[in-house]
Amino acid sequence: MSDAAFRDRAPQTVMQLLDTAAESYGSAPALRAKSSSGSWQDTTWTEYRAEVRRTAKGLLALGLEPGKGVSLIGFNCKRWLIGDLAAIHAGGVPVGIYTTNSPAQCQYIASHSDSNIAIVENHEQLAKFLEVRDQLPLLRAIVLMRGEHEDELVHSWAQMLEQGDALDDAKLEARIAAQTPEDICTLIYTSGTTGEPKGVMLSHDNLTWTSASAASVLELDPGARMFSYLPLSHIAEQVVTFFVPMQKGLCTSFAESFEKLGENLAEVRPHVFLGVPRVWEKIQAKMMAAGAQNTGLKKAIAQWARKVGARAIENRQRGEAPPLVYGLADKLVFSKVRHRLGLDNSIFNITSAAPIAKETLDFFGSLGILINEVYGMSECTGPASMSTPNKFQVGWVGWALPGAELKVAEDGELCMRGRNVFKGYYKNPEATADALDAEGWLHSGDIGERSGDFYRITDRKKDLLITAGGENIAPQMIEGKLKNLVWISQAVVVGDRMPYLSALLTIDEDKFDDLLKQTGSTSETLEELSQDPKLSEFVMRSIEAVNAELARVQTIKKIKILPRDLSIEGGEMTPTMKIKRKAINEKYKAEIAAFYA
Repeated sequence: MSDAAFRDRAPQTVMQLLDTAAESYGSAPALRAKSSSGSWQDTTWTEYRAEVRRTAKGLLALGLEPGKGVSLIGFNCKRWLIGDLAAIHAGGVPVGIYTTNSPAQCQYIASHSDSNIAIVENHEQLAKFLEVRDQLPLLRAIVLMRGEHEDELVHSWAQMLEQGDALDDAKLEARIAAQTPEDICTLIYTSGTTGEPKGVMLSHDNLTWTSASAASVLELDPGARMFSYLPLSHIAEQVVTFFVPMQKGLCTSFAESFEKLGENLAEVRPHVFLGVPRVWEKIQAKMMAAGAQNTGLKKAIAQWARKVGARAIENRQRGEAPPLVYGLADKLVFSKVRHRLGLDNSIFNITSAAPIAKETLDFFGSLGILINEVYGMSECTGPASMSTPNKFQVGWVGWALPGAELKVAEDGELCMRGRNVFKGYYKNPEATADALDAEGWLHSGDIGERSGDFYRITDRKKDLLITAGGENIAPQMIEGKLKNLVWISQAVVVGDRMPYLSALLTIDEDKFDDLLKQTGSTSETLEELSQDPKLSEFVMRSIEAVNAELARVQTIKKIKILPRDLSIEGGEMTPTMKIKRKAINEKYKAEIAAFYA
């Protein structure tokens, strides 16, 4: 479909999209989840729609008012999706909350979104809401996805359904009929890298149109397998798990937990796999550690295959055939790697939600695994640009979503416009005015550049470091190179208004024993090792190789090795694994000051 045809595509509601999917795909599997017996159980498209409608009646029976929020918190599962879509059917507004959020954070989002109802996974998440219930005057009920509780405010899933069954269908039909494609139907709360999270208002048309556009470039047949494990409160996972499958009749399987991610991935063997950069980096670190154990002929074959793989990606990018020996390299190495990871059927491996180092893309490319970048933000319903296996440039985030517009403004900021762009921030007209200009362009806050159809992100506008000499430095590019050193798990470059750059680093805990040998340290713990000058000297020697590839003003002059990884719990990362620079600068201000004392 042409861009013009997409722009003129008839608007529809989420209810109409699900109705069409149920009619088109009927008895085909829509959802797949592990049962208590350990077998995978399917829910068909017909059953999926019926359960959504039944749950919507349950929410109405519990007192959900039109336009009020329904807060959802829990790990990815069938009832999360059903509860979310049921809230929309019933005229409510679903609001995803990250499972790592504190009771105070849950209270803020539930209160700000005017939530009538909360749907929680288990007693652990329930406790957060019960702790702050007195601060939520609009809260009518809490629904447990799993388990029961004696509190009169709390209803089991079965109790909620039972109350809904007694309700006349006409009440649900009236709520559905009252909605239009332009109505707000969900709130996505930003992960709050710079302050309180903001509620991104997305309409039915935002969700149905954007998913139709994204689905149009995916060469997937009905029944193709998706794999859900990233937070459903994030727009990227919602597009991949909720809405693109409705457009194409895809089947979504749920991971049982983060701990069983590798095991489940090997069982599902999906056709599409979405990983945020941190996921890909962790897989890379494990693969590099395993590869380091190879010796002799096995090591030589792996090195030869990786060179063939790198050439194949370069050829593919130019639209040329792979090297003649690619088939042999694939048989000996690449096919085994993909099978071990559970990605042997995956034809679309995606990275999104945060910047990824080109070195990581090159690493997987050299092993026959192409990772395609998708760029966007909550405010444009997920994707603004896409790259696909048939049209990509390594290190670039692809081309504009069909039917939408992208441009690089005069100051280098990337801006987007179209039916994917949000309606504004809930209860925050000032922030809305800052993000959307008079011509409808959404200002991303990212610095980018364009070459032909392709776009590249060079840094966050607010993350740019300006040295004392007036040089603008993009820290993310340097951090990507530092994280590709085998010893380093995370890196944060600092030096705004300072004469040179420095870096806060964390060490890969799996390298502890190796580092003791390399440095001669007698440390007994990772925390103790991080304080050993021998480690700092050793790591700084590794960094000199990175410095050699950089301009003088980009080089790292001093480092501080932190005693533990940056984490969500430590307040240094968002739930989507983006570093929170402001929080890090505040938490480690003494260490940063010492660089320049």
